[in-house]
Amino acid sequence: QVQLVESGGGSVQAGGSLRLSCAASEYSASIYYMGWFRQAPGKEREGVATLSRTGSTNYRDSVKGRFSISQDSDKTTLYLQMNSLKPEDTAMYYCAAAWMGYQYNIWGQGTQVTVSS
Repeated sequence: QVQLVESGGGSVQAGGSLRLSCAASEYSASIYYMGWFRQAPGKEREGVATLSRTGSTNYRDSVKGRFSISQDSDKTTLYLQMNSLKPEDTAMYYCAAAWMGYQYNIWGQGTQVTVSS
């Protein structure tokens, strides 16, 4: 089964940028979607951005125009470019894959993003 490992989190000031990476252990043609999710303390996990295997993207409203999801040509690394970061973007960010279906069923361990004002 494909495994996912995130990296690139850290602490930045408001207005700064970070790029998260999610490395898959192997390419799989059975991955229908990949996405980035986040969970802040005391809050439910929420979707941030998704990328389908056909290349279509979707973003939550609060990050539109600031975040960009992409994938390398080998489709083994997923990225999330985050610009104009805000304190409310502070959360643990998770990479996930919808394998053999449309439910996200493979998850990484998460990478922490902290934005200070």
